[in-house]
Amino acid sequence: VATSGTDALMLSGTLNVTPENLADLYLCVKEYDLPIVVEPADPAGARFDGIDLVFVPSVLNADHPRWIVGQHRRWVRDFDIDWNRVVPEAYIVLNPASSVAQVTGADCSLSPADAAAYARVADCYFRFPVVYIEYSGTYGDPLVVQAVADSVSHARVFYGGGIDSGERAAEMIEYADTIVVGNAVYEAGTDALRATVRAVR
Repeated sequence: VATSGTDALMLSGTLNVTPENLADLYLCVKEYDLPIVVEPADPAGARFDGIDLVFVPSVLNADHPRWIVGQHRRWVRDFDIDWNRVVPEAYIVLNPASSVAQVTGADCSLSPADAAAYARVADCYFRFPVVYIEYSGTYGDPLVVQAVADSVSHARVFYGGGIDSGERAAEMIEYADTIVVGNAVYEAGTDALRATVRAVR
């Protein structure tokens, strides 16, 4: 993965991510000359040692405020935070079968206009630097990604979900600033990842 040409490595996950297995994974990748980003699903997973950036999601379409700001309050209260390395992310979760949707109770039945409205709130009201369209585990609707991209003026648009080929990466990079590849590495191997890298260069 680290030699695929990717711009960065993101260590993240919704379920069964512990400080111990995160530390083990970090040891496997730290020797490569790539930025390492941690994206914790829980505050306990937000390590800073050796990490370049910590991406912290707020799930805007969650059904409970704990996933928008509640977990974050606990994190700030209980942990020492290096704010210079924190990047807040406005998550819009759109695959109801995904772990993140089930854990957060996200309303995934959003129209392109609804998703764009969330993105604009994130961009213009809350000033999130990143709006992350999360289809985790399935390929999303390019019209939704286009609507979100058209609605923001400042935030970078990240897209994740179902990117398992160069063709899909090329389609989504028309609208998103950054493509995140996850499950394809497990399911199709690093050749699929290399194909996505070539497609967006």
